[in-house]
Amino acid sequence: MVKKNLSESLGHEAKKGLIDPGGKITIKQQCALLGISRSSVYYKPKAAKEPKEEEVRAKNAIDKIWTENPCYGCRRIRITLRDQYQIHIGKRRLRRYLQEMGITVIYPGPNLSKRNLKHKTYPYLLRNVKVEHPNQVWGIDLTYVGMKRGWMYLVAIVDWGSRMVVGHAYSNTLHTGFVTECVKKAIKRHGKPFIINSDQGAQFTSDEYISLLKSQGIKISMNGRGRSTDNAITERFIRSLKREHLSLIEYEDGSQLRKITADYINRYNWQRPHQSLGYQTPGKVYHDTKAYPNVV
Repeated sequence: MVKKNLSESLGHEAKKGLIDPGGKITIKQQCALLGISRSSVYYKPKAAKEPKEEEVRAKNAIDKIWTENPCYGCRRIRITLRDQYQIHIGKRRLRRYLQEMGITVIYPGPNLSKRNLKHKTYPYLLRNVKVEHPNQVWGIDLTYVGMKRGWMYLVAIVDWGSRMVVGHAYSNTLHTGFVTECVKKAIKRHGKPFIINSDQGAQFTSDEYISLLKSQGIKISMNGRGRSTDNAITERFIRSLKREHLSLIEYEDGSQLRKITADYINRYNWQRPHQSLGYQTPGKVYHDTKAYPNVV
């Protein structure tokens, strides 16, 4: 039997390595003890295929269009692809690309986007709440980032009280593991927040992510359906990063992308004054602000 304190000190992949299919207790019971989902144990990742050049070009163009115009629907994106980039793709392929990129377009009118009923969602806890101190609320979000011969996905965590970026990570696939590992590292380095807010994406409604937050005693908040402004502070940082750096050139590889992003975040946290913070930097506000009780 695995002791609980040992389980909490290990990462997801290390926990998977402890599973013994021939053990005295079932795999289901072992997963419960380790705090991981049974499906992640059985999952065997497929070998990554080299993306086609035309797919990379189309997705990178879509990302630039959506970064500048997040309210564009499929029709406007297709027209912009055709007129500005001379890229012609059908509705089905565009919708598939948007899904693979983790992009949700905003449509007018009610009930046009169906929720996955298999995924548990949580209410938005921050309406009319004034966020005044560090670690009161963190916002987390994912975004697609294009490269010359492919793409990666960035997860970023922003402390709303100070605007400081407290965690970020890259992955070449949209799996939940890199999201939860990013959260764990942010908590280890900065302490845990009272609330974490996200959208209703599959990574943030997964058993693995929800279990992590519950095990830490963190309250879970999720954007209302179609309400991107509910996570505006986090999305504003991501949009600034992409507009000012990531969308300007196509990076050669993940190493270059990670270095550029880390350099930008360091400047953003420690050298860039924010008007909303009285022209102080996020890092200074985060570390200088007196700790308050975690009460919302």
